Amino acid sequence: MKQASIFFDKDKYYSDKPMADFLMEFLVDQGVIGATLFRGEAGIGENHQIKRPGRLFSFDDPPMVITFVDEDERVNKALTELRKKIKSGFIVVSQVEIWK
Repeated sequence: MKQASIFFDKDKYYSDKPMADFLMEFLVDQGVIGATLFRGEAGIGENHQIKRPGRLFSFDDPPMVITFVDEDERVNKALTELRKKIKSGFIVVSQVEIWK
């Protein structure tokens, strides 16, 4: 099994759709067995600045992460298809074991 985590800012869009919505729908279309969307308290983005969206008078958009798991082949296929659509972004992949 593999787990992939896709990191992005809440203000990112794909076409006219928020990136979070696009990615979740994309993963459903790919048939992955599970995915979760997380909203971060703080993060460091491509600009190497700390974003703290929860702070008073902060106009930062929160960092977001979608993590999904599936068999190696399905994760590889989903990421290959995703990279055909979106060239930017940070993705981390690791081997995992699912406990039932």
